[in-house]
Amino acid sequence: MKKYLFFALLSLFSCNELKKTKLSGFVFGTSYSIQFYTSSNSNYSNEIINIFNDIDISMSTYNKKSIISKVNNNQNVILDSHFQNVFHSSKKIYELTDGRFDPSIGLFVNYWGFGPEKFIIDPEIKKGDPLSYLFSKTGMDKFKIIDDKLIRPNDSYIDFNAIAKGYAVDVIGQFLKDKQIDNYLIEIGGEIKTLGTNINKNKPWIVAIDMPRFDGDRSNYSSLELNDISLASSGTYRKFKIDSMGNRYAHIINPLTGHPTKTKILSVTVKASTCIEADAYATAIHTMKISDIEEFFKINKEISSLIIFENNKNELEELILNNFYN
Repeated sequence: MKKYLFFALLSLFSCNELKKTKLSGFVFGTSYSIQFYTSSNSNYSNEIINIFNDIDISMSTYNKKSIISKVNNNQNVILDSHFQNVFHSSKKIYELTDGRFDPSIGLFVNYWGFGPEKFIIDPEIKKGDPLSYLFSKTGMDKFKIIDDKLIRPNDSYIDFNAIAKGYAVDVIGQFLKDKQIDNYLIEIGGEIKTLGTNINKNKPWIVAIDMPRFDGDRSNYSSLELNDISLASSGTYRKFKIDSMGNRYAHIINPLTGHPTKTKILSVTVKASTCIEADAYATAIHTMKISDIEEFFKINKEISSLIIFENNKNELEELILNNFYN
Protein backbone atom coordinates (compact mmCIF):
# COMPACT_ATOMS: atom_id res chain seq x y z
CA MET A 1 0.00 0.00 0.00
CA LYS A 2 1.61 3.21 -1.14
CA LYS A 3 1.21 6.73 0.14
CA TYR A 4 -2.09 8.07 -1.02
CA LEU A 5 -4.23 11.15 -1.38
CA PHE A 6 -7.92 10.92 -0.61
CA PHE A 7 -10.69 12.70 -2.41
CA ALA A 8 -14.34 11.81 -2.73
CA LEU A 9 -16.93 12.51 -5.36
CA LEU A 10 -20.54 12.38 -4.25
CA SER A 11 -23.68 12.07 -6.29
CA LEU A 12 -27.18 11.41 -5.00
CA PHE A 13 -30.16 10.14 -6.96
CA SER A 14 -33.68 9.53 -5.73
CA CYS A 15 -35.03 6.06 -6.32
CA ASN A 16 -37.92 4.59 -4.32
CA GLU A 17 -36.94 6.74 -1.31
CA LEU A 18 -33.41 5.42 -1.48
CA LYS A 19 -30.54 7.58 -2.63
CA LYS A 20 -27.63 6.28 -4.62
CA THR A 21 -24.31 7.44 -3.26
CA LYS A 22 -21.05 7.23 -5.20
CA LEU A 23 -17.66 7.71 -3.58
CA SER A 24 -14.40 7.47 -5.50
CA GLY A 25 -10.78 8.42 -5.08
CA PHE A 26 -7.33 6.99 -4.45
CA VAL A 27 -6.10 4.78 -1.63
CA PHE A 28 -3.32 2.24 -1.07
CA GLY A 29 -1.65 3.36 -4.31
CA THR A 30 -4.71 2.57 -6.43
CA SER A 31 -8.24 3.78 -7.12
CA TYR A 32 -11.45 2.96 -5.31
CA SER A 33 -15.13 3.22 -6.15
CA ILE A 34 -18.02 2.65 -3.76
CA GLN A 35 -21.71 2.72 -4.71
CA PHE A 36 -24.61 2.12 -2.35
CA TYR A 37 -28.27 2.95 -1.78
CA THR A 38 -29.41 4.45 1.50
CA SER A 39 -32.26 6.42 3.04
CA SER A 40 -29.78 8.27 5.24
CA ASN A 41 -28.66 11.82 4.50
CA SER A 42 -25.09 10.82 5.33
CA ASN A 43 -22.72 9.65 2.62
CA TYR A 44 -20.42 8.06 5.25
CA SER A 45 -17.36 9.39 3.41
CA ASN A 46 -15.59 10.48 6.61
CA GLU A 47 -16.14 7.11 8.24
CA ILE A 48 -14.86 5.26 5.17
CA ILE A 49 -11.77 7.47 4.98
CA ASN A 50 -11.13 6.70 8.65
CA ILE A 51 -11.29 2.98 7.85
CA PHE A 52 -8.72 3.48 5.09
CA ASN A 53 -6.48 5.42 7.48
CA ASP A 54 -6.75 2.75 10.18
CA ILE A 55 -5.83 -0.04 7.78
CA ASP A 56 -2.96 1.96 6.33
CA ILE A 57 -1.43 2.71 9.73
CA SER A 58 -1.77 -0.97 10.55
CA MET A 59 -0.46 -2.74 7.46
CA SER A 60 1.18 -0.40 4.94
CA THR A 61 4.81 -1.31 4.29
CA TYR A 62 5.10 2.06 2.52
CA ASN A 63 4.19 3.92 5.74
CA LYS A 64 7.25 3.99 8.00
CA LYS A 65 5.04 4.68 11.02
CA SER A 66 2.72 1.72 10.46
CA ILE A 67 2.53 -1.22 12.80
CA ILE A 68 3.84 -3.61 10.15
CA SER A 69 6.82 -1.35 9.40
CA LYS A 70 7.68 -1.29 13.10
CA VAL A 71 7.37 -5.08 13.24
CA ASN A 72 9.69 -5.44 10.25
CA ASN A 73 12.18 -3.13 11.98
CA ASN A 74 12.26 -5.55 14.95
CA GLN A 75 10.39 -3.14 17.22
CA ASN A 76 8.32 -4.50 20.09
CA VAL A 77 4.83 -3.31 19.15
CA ILE A 78 1.26 -4.13 20.15
CA LEU A 79 -0.79 -5.40 17.20
CA ASP A 80 -4.17 -3.88 16.43
CA SER A 81 -7.28 -5.86 15.43
CA HIS A 82 -6.77 -5.25 11.68
CA PHE A 83 -3.29 -6.76 11.77
CA GLN A 84 -4.46 -9.72 13.81
CA ASN A 85 -7.50 -10.37 11.59
CA VAL A 86 -5.37 -10.43 8.44
CA PHE A 87 -2.67 -12.51 10.12
CA HIS A 88 -5.13 -15.22 11.19
CA SER A 89 -6.77 -15.28 7.74
CA SER A 90 -3.33 -15.55 6.15
CA LYS A 91 -2.40 -18.47 8.40
CA LYS A 92 -5.60 -20.29 7.43
CA ILE A 93 -5.06 -19.82 3.69
CA TYR A 94 -1.34 -20.63 4.05
CA GLU A 95 -2.36 -24.03 5.40
CA LEU A 96 -5.16 -24.60 2.85
CA THR A 97 -2.78 -23.85 -0.05
CA ASP A 98 0.09 -25.94 1.39
CA GLY A 99 2.22 -22.82 1.82
CA ARG A 100 1.61 -21.32 -1.62
CA PHE A 101 0.11 -18.21 -0.05
CA ASP A 102 2.68 -16.85 2.38
CA PRO A 103 2.88 -13.17 3.46
CA SER A 104 6.16 -13.92 5.27
CA ILE A 105 8.09 -14.07 1.96
CA GLY A 106 8.58 -10.30 1.95
CA LEU A 107 12.35 -10.77 2.03
CA PHE A 108 12.17 -12.73 -1.23
CA VAL A 109 9.91 -10.09 -2.79
CA ASN A 110 12.44 -7.39 -1.92
CA TYR A 111 15.38 -9.62 -2.92
CA TRP A 112 14.01 -10.00 -6.48
CA GLY A 113 13.22 -6.29 -6.76
CA PHE A 114 9.41 -6.46 -6.61
CA GLY A 115 8.96 -5.13 -3.07
CA PRO A 116 8.67 -1.72 -1.39
CA GLU A 117 12.24 -1.76 -0.05
CA LYS A 118 15.68 -2.26 -1.55
CA PHE A 119 17.12 -5.54 -0.36
CA ILE A 120 20.41 -5.32 1.49
CA ILE A 121 22.11 -8.54 2.52
CA ASP A 122 25.18 -9.07 4.65
CA PRO A 123 28.24 -9.57 2.37
CA GLU A 124 29.19 -12.75 4.23
CA ILE A 125 25.74 -14.23 3.64
CA LYS A 126 25.88 -13.16 0.00
CA LYS A 127 29.08 -15.17 -0.46
CA GLY A 128 27.27 -18.31 0.58
CA ASP A 129 23.69 -19.24 -0.20
CA PRO A 130 21.42 -16.19 0.25
CA LEU A 131 18.26 -18.13 -0.61
CA SER A 132 18.88 -20.61 2.21
CA TYR A 133 19.28 -17.65 4.56
CA LEU A 134 16.01 -16.17 3.35
CA PHE A 135 14.17 -19.48 3.77
CA SER A 136 15.31 -19.57 7.39
CA LYS A 137 13.39 -16.33 7.93
CA THR A 138 10.20 -17.26 6.08
CA GLY A 139 7.22 -19.59 6.47
CA MET A 140 4.03 -18.64 8.31
CA ASP A 141 4.51 -21.68 10.52
CA LYS A 142 7.39 -19.73 12.13
CA PHE A 143 5.07 -16.80 12.97
CA LYS A 144 2.51 -16.62 15.78
CA ILE A 145 0.72 -14.04 17.91
CA ILE A 146 1.04 -14.16 21.70
CA ASP A 147 -0.41 -11.44 23.95
CA ASP A 148 -1.06 -9.13 20.96
CA LYS A 149 2.56 -9.34 19.82
CA LEU A 150 4.01 -11.05 16.75
CA ILE A 151 6.55 -13.75 17.54
CA ARG A 152 8.72 -14.31 14.48
CA PRO A 153 12.29 -14.89 13.29
CA ASN A 154 14.44 -11.83 13.88
CA ASP A 155 15.05 -9.74 10.73
CA SER A 156 12.15 -11.44 8.93
CA TYR A 157 9.78 -9.34 6.80
CA ILE A 158 6.02 -9.80 6.69
CA ASP A 159 3.97 -8.15 3.96
CA PHE A 160 0.16 -8.13 3.67
CA ASN A 161 0.02 -6.08 0.47
CA ALA A 162 -1.32 -9.10 -1.45
CA ILE A 163 -4.52 -9.15 0.62
CA ALA A 164 -4.82 -5.74 2.30
CA LYS A 165 -7.11 -4.41 -0.44
CA GLY A 166 -9.38 -7.43 -0.19
CA TYR A 167 -9.50 -7.05 3.57
CA ALA A 168 -10.35 -3.34 3.28
CA VAL A 169 -13.23 -4.22 0.92
CA ASP A 170 -14.60 -6.66 3.52
CA VAL A 171 -14.31 -4.12 6.34
CA ILE A 172 -16.17 -1.46 4.37
CA GLY A 173 -18.79 -4.02 3.36
CA GLN A 174 -19.39 -4.87 7.02
CA PHE A 175 -19.54 -1.17 7.88
CA LEU A 176 -22.25 -0.54 5.25
CA LYS A 177 -24.16 -3.63 6.34
CA ASP A 178 -24.09 -2.37 9.93
CA LYS A 179 -25.69 0.85 8.62
CA GLN A 180 -28.58 -1.25 7.26
CA ILE A 181 -27.40 -0.80 3.67
CA ASP A 182 -28.47 -3.83 1.65
CA ASN A 183 -27.41 -2.79 -1.87
CA TYR A 184 -23.80 -1.89 -2.56
CA LEU A 185 -20.76 -2.42 -4.76
CA ILE A 186 -17.30 -1.82 -3.30
CA GLU A 187 -14.19 -1.87 -5.49
CA ILE A 188 -10.59 -1.16 -4.49
CA GLY A 189 -7.96 -1.71 -7.17
CA GLY A 190 -10.08 -4.34 -8.89
CA GLU A 191 -11.04 -6.25 -5.73
CA ILE A 192 -14.84 -6.26 -5.43
CA LYS A 193 -17.64 -7.06 -3.03
CA THR A 194 -21.34 -6.73 -3.78
CA LEU A 195 -24.65 -7.06 -1.98
CA GLY A 196 -28.17 -6.74 -3.36
CA THR A 197 -28.76 -5.07 -6.71
CA ASN A 198 -28.15 -1.91 -8.71
CA ILE A 199 -31.57 -0.46 -7.90
CA ASN A 200 -31.51 2.37 -10.44
CA LYS A 201 -31.04 -0.11 -13.27
CA ASN A 202 -33.22 -2.77 -11.64
CA LYS A 203 -30.47 -5.27 -12.40
CA PRO A 204 -27.81 -7.22 -10.55
CA TRP A 205 -24.42 -5.56 -10.19
CA ILE A 206 -22.42 -6.27 -13.36
CA VAL A 207 -18.62 -6.20 -13.41
CA ALA A 208 -16.10 -6.62 -16.21
CA ILE A 209 -13.03 -8.86 -16.29
CA ASP A 210 -9.97 -7.41 -17.99
CA MET A 211 -8.46 -8.89 -21.10
CA PRO A 212 -4.80 -9.79 -20.44
CA ARG A 213 -2.77 -7.32 -22.50
CA PHE A 214 0.93 -6.51 -22.52
CA ASP A 215 0.59 -3.16 -24.34
CA GLY A 216 -0.73 -1.29 -21.30
CA ASP A 217 -4.18 -0.69 -22.81
CA ARG A 218 -7.35 -2.06 -21.25
CA SER A 219 -10.29 -3.92 -22.77
CA ASN A 220 -12.92 -6.33 -21.47
CA TYR A 221 -12.56 -10.08 -21.69
CA SER A 222 -16.00 -10.86 -20.27
CA SER A 223 -18.52 -9.70 -17.68
CA LEU A 224 -20.60 -11.34 -14.98
CA GLU A 225 -23.37 -10.59 -12.50
CA LEU A 226 -22.56 -10.47 -8.80
CA ASN A 227 -24.79 -10.58 -5.74
CA ASP A 228 -23.60 -11.13 -2.18
CA ILE A 229 -20.22 -12.37 -3.35
CA SER A 230 -16.62 -11.16 -3.55
CA LEU A 231 -14.33 -11.11 -6.58
CA ALA A 232 -10.57 -10.62 -6.85
CA SER A 233 -8.17 -10.77 -9.78
CA SER A 234 -4.43 -11.18 -10.06
CA GLY A 235 -2.52 -10.78 -13.30
CA THR A 236 1.07 -11.30 -14.40
CA TYR A 237 0.77 -9.29 -17.61
CA ARG A 238 1.30 -5.84 -16.05
CA LYS A 239 4.27 -6.40 -13.75
CA PHE A 240 6.96 -8.88 -14.76
CA LYS A 241 10.64 -9.29 -15.60
CA ILE A 242 12.20 -10.86 -18.72
CA ASP A 243 15.51 -12.71 -18.50
CA SER A 244 18.27 -12.88 -21.14
CA MET A 245 16.59 -15.92 -22.68
CA GLY A 246 13.28 -14.11 -23.12
CA ASN A 247 11.53 -15.98 -20.32
CA ARG A 248 8.84 -13.93 -18.58
CA TYR A 249 8.75 -14.06 -14.78
CA ALA A 250 5.77 -12.85 -12.74
CA HIS A 251 6.01 -10.42 -9.85
CA ILE A 252 4.49 -13.19 -7.71
CA ILE A 253 7.11 -15.15 -5.78
CA ASN A 254 6.62 -18.88 -5.38
CA PRO A 255 7.07 -19.49 -1.63
CA LEU A 256 8.07 -23.10 -2.31
CA THR A 257 11.05 -22.19 -4.50
CA GLY A 258 11.87 -18.62 -3.45
CA HIS A 259 11.95 -17.59 -7.12
CA PRO A 260 9.65 -15.39 -9.23
CA THR A 261 6.95 -17.49 -10.84
CA LYS A 262 7.65 -18.63 -14.38
CA THR A 263 4.16 -19.25 -15.66
CA LYS A 264 1.89 -19.26 -18.67
CA ILE A 265 -1.00 -18.12 -16.47
CA LEU A 266 -1.86 -14.52 -17.32
CA SER A 267 -4.89 -13.83 -15.19
CA VAL A 268 -6.65 -15.45 -12.24
CA THR A 269 -10.07 -14.26 -11.08
CA VAL A 270 -11.62 -15.84 -7.99
CA LYS A 271 -15.11 -15.64 -6.49
CA ALA A 272 -15.41 -16.31 -2.76
CA SER A 273 -17.62 -15.38 0.17
CA THR A 274 -15.05 -12.86 1.45
CA CYS A 275 -12.77 -10.59 -0.55
CA ILE A 276 -9.72 -11.35 1.58
CA GLU A 277 -10.07 -15.03 0.63
CA ALA A 278 -10.61 -14.25 -3.06
CA ASP A 279 -7.56 -11.96 -2.99
CA ALA A 280 -5.31 -14.54 -1.36
CA TYR A 281 -6.39 -17.46 -3.55
CA ALA A 282 -5.97 -15.37 -6.72
CA THR A 283 -2.33 -14.85 -5.72
CA ALA A 284 -1.63 -18.43 -4.65
CA ILE A 285 -3.08 -20.01 -7.81
CA HIS A 286 -0.42 -18.31 -9.96
CA THR A 287 2.19 -20.62 -8.42
CA MET A 288 0.32 -23.80 -9.44
CA LYS A 289 0.33 -25.89 -12.59
CA ILE A 290 -2.96 -26.21 -14.46
CA SER A 291 -3.37 -29.81 -13.27
CA ASP A 292 -2.76 -28.67 -9.66
CA ILE A 293 -5.34 -25.89 -10.06
CA GLU A 294 -7.99 -28.32 -11.31
CA GLU A 295 -7.35 -30.61 -8.36
CA PHE A 296 -7.40 -27.69 -5.91
CA PHE A 297 -10.86 -26.58 -7.06
CA LYS A 298 -12.22 -30.13 -6.89
CA ILE A 299 -11.40 -30.03 -3.19
CA ASN A 300 -12.39 -26.39 -2.56
CA LYS A 301 -15.88 -26.29 -4.07
CA GLU A 302 -16.92 -23.18 -2.12
CA ILE A 303 -14.80 -20.97 -4.39
CA SER A 304 -14.83 -20.62 -8.18
CA SER A 305 -12.42 -19.20 -10.71
CA LEU A 306 -11.66 -18.09 -14.25
CA ILE A 307 -8.07 -18.77 -15.34
CA ILE A 308 -6.73 -17.22 -18.55
CA PHE A 309 -3.44 -18.68 -19.77
CA GLU A 310 -1.27 -19.15 -22.85
CA ASN A 311 -1.30 -22.65 -24.27
CA ASN A 312 1.59 -24.33 -26.06
CA LYS A 313 0.70 -22.45 -29.25
CA ASN A 314 0.88 -19.12 -27.38
CA GLU A 315 -2.87 -18.75 -27.80
CA LEU A 316 -5.18 -17.54 -25.06
CA GLU A 317 -7.10 -20.32 -23.38
CA GLU A 318 -9.49 -20.26 -20.43
CA LEU A 319 -10.26 -22.61 -17.57
CA ILE A 320 -13.63 -22.17 -15.88
CA LEU A 321 -13.87 -23.82 -12.49
CA ASN A 322 -16.80 -24.52 -10.15
CA ASN A 323 -19.44 -22.70 -12.25
CA PHE A 324 -17.66 -19.36 -12.16
CA TYR A 325 -20.23 -17.55 -14.31
CA ASN A 326 -23.25 -18.85 -12.36
